[in-house]
Order: sequence, then structure tokens, then C-alpha cells
Amino acid sequence: MKKMDWIAKSKLVVFPACLIPLGLLVQAVLTNNLGPDPANALTRELGEWALIFLCSGLAISPLRKLTGVNKLIRFRRMVGLFTLFYALLHITSYLAFMLAWDWGTLAEDLYKRPYIIVGALAVLILIALGVTSTKKMMRRLGKNWVKLHKLVYVVAGLAVLHFLWLVKSDYSEPFMYGSIITILLLARIKR
Repeated sequence: MKKMDWIAKSKLVVFPACLIPLGLLVQAVLTNNLGPDPANALTRELGEWALIFLCSGLAISPLRKLTGVNKLIRFRRMVGLFTLFYALLHITSYLAFMLAWDWGTLAEDLYKRPYIIVGALAVLILIALGVTSTKKMMRRLGKNWVKLHKLVYVVAGLAVLHFLWLVKSDYSEPFMYGSIITILLLARIKR
């Protein structure tokens, strides 16, 4: 039997840990502990977790350079797929609990609220990245795979813009995420 390396063992811990936010949100739903507007709270929490996982994924390469532990890169796909997972839950929560699957209201929201279009575009790109994240797709796309997956930087910008346009008064959180993403992207610039 092949011995597992420390990364493979770590993934056995990291994967369930990435589900903890969902578990806590499910518990909050079941205990009616999401405040006066549970649909909005759930949708926002799921969106924020998508953004947290996006930042975490972007942090892997700079962390790898900083520590010299090249095997950290093996966590990037998992974290990226959890970004997609939470983003899809965010959209599903919005459609199910805020719009009750009313496509007419969605059409109105798309017209009235451009942040929804920006967020939807970010999720569409994430879907493309998720679908092409397998080793088979990496081989099939060759050098184009790297170009395609650089769209994660566009996703980061769109996600922050989505959050910034969404908030009505307190811009501190979108600016915080924007600052974190800016630092993570600047850390990628070769000196």
C-alpha cells in the first residue's frame, strides 16, 4: 500500500474544514438564528464565504513563495472549487429565498441592480475554471489552460465590485477584501 504524503493527509483535514462554514449556516437556519431577515443574511454569508475562499486561493502562491513549501500549490484546486461551491450556494440562496425562483423579478433585478450582473459574470467565470480544473483538461488545453485560469484575477475584481455596489453605506468590508486581494496580486509581481 502506498504511503500518503503530508499534503494528502492534510487534505483529509482541510476538506471537511472547508465545510464548517456551511454547517454553521445550516445550524443557524435550523435554529432560526439568522436575524430579522434570514434570507438576506444567509445569501450574504454564503457570498462572503465565497470571497474568503477566493482570497485563500489567491494566497496560496504567495505563501508558497514566502515559505518555500512548493507542495502548498496542491491545495489550490480544492480551495478554488470551494470558492465555486460557496458562490453557487450564494446564487441559489438569492434565487430561492429572496426571489422565490421568480424569473420576472430576476429580470427586473438584473436591470435595476448592476451588481447582480457583475456577480453573475464572476460566477460564470468560476464555473469555467471549475470545469477546466481537472488534470485531463489541463493536458487538453495545454498552455491555454494557464491563460484561462488567470481569469481568477478578473473574478477577484468582479467579486469586490459586486460587494462594493451591493452595500448601501458601510464600505469597510468591500474595501478590506479589495485591499487583501490587491496585496495578494501585488505579491505575484516578479521583482
